[in-house]
Amino acid sequence: MGEPLRIGMVGAGKISGAYLNTFEKLENVRLTAVTDLDADRAKAAADRVPGAEVVGSVAELVARPDVDAVLNLTIPAVHAEVARAALAAGKHVYGEKPLTADRADADVLLSTAEADGLRIGCAPDTVLGTGVQTARKAVDDGLIGTPVAATAFMTTAGHERWHPDPEFYYRPGGGPLLDMGPYYLSALIHLLGPVVKVTGASSRPRAEREIGSGPRAGERFTVDVPTHVTGVLEHANGVLSTLVMSFDIQAARLPRIEVYGTAGSLSVPDPNNFDGTVDLFRAGGEWETLPVSAGYVDAGRGAGLADMADAIEAGRPHRASAEVARHVLDVMLTLLDSAAEGRSLNTHSTCERPEPVKH
Repeated sequence: MGEPLRIGMVGAGKISGAYLNTFEKLENVRLTAVTDLDADRAKAAADRVPGAEVVGSVAELVARPDVDAVLNLTIPAVHAEVARAALAAGKHVYGEKPLTADRADADVLLSTAEADGLRIGCAPDTVLGTGVQTARKAVDDGLIGTPVAATAFMTTAGHERWHPDPEFYYRPGGGPLLDMGPYYLSALIHLLGPVVKVTGASSRPRAEREIGSGPRAGERFTVDVPTHVTGVLEHANGVLSTLVMSFDIQAARLPRIEVYGTAGSLSVPDPNNFDGTVDLFRAGGEWETLPVSAGYVDAGRGAGLADMADAIEAGRPHRASAEVARHVLDVMLTLLDSAAEGRSLNTHSTCERPEPVKH
């Protein structure tokens, strides 16, 4: 292995802690700089990593010679802005999901990176863990026969119950689909390939929400996006996936993801986690738990960044790619467009299924 990829982190909010935990275990990436609008948060993050320094601004961070790649952990509304600044400075980018808030920004980022020989990676990288990858190997090995359908359900009463500053989840770029959909759609693409057509419906039952925890508990704020989205996705291989993403369900006993084939069914663990139990039902038999057979073991947030660092050195495509993230974004936006227009719509993009992570 060569020198570690040197990382400048933009944004030191709640999700940054998960990345910092992973950095402690990785040899091929090293955090060198941190910036945040809150200087105290930036300092707290930098203090966790020996040698990391606090930087006053994004412009200063992307200009540093000891930053090879920018880890973009900002809110969705500024994902594209930070990524553009990083690419303009000749830096690779790895960001939290969604890639951007609209297709045009995503297309510009990808074309810029390709022209300049730079990489863009994007969460979620949970799909590279043992849960989804073991399930993918079962599908690829034909254990359920030919896939014919799938379901994906994310149901919760809303993030304002636990998040102290939840408004951005209910602004453009947020909502259950754009917030949590990337986990489920990325998993479906790894399992079944890209989507060619969607049929959607959506609703916004409440115009206001109330913050449930933290110093602002009891404050109310407006809701600007659909908070219950459902739809049917037609994959290029003909599989039909049914999707429900909701901030309006108090409790449910639905599975996270299931894949149904001509010879059996597969129960896939929560795609917001890296691991979990994969259960297989073979026609005429009983449910059985499959042993771990693929995926990065004991992975955490940042596994996709480490995979990108390894891919840069090896000259191979990285798995948590901007191409997948752009397609996921397109599927989500097309689903919302379909719901608004009341008709089925074709997606605007496609992507290759990433290479599996072998065990």
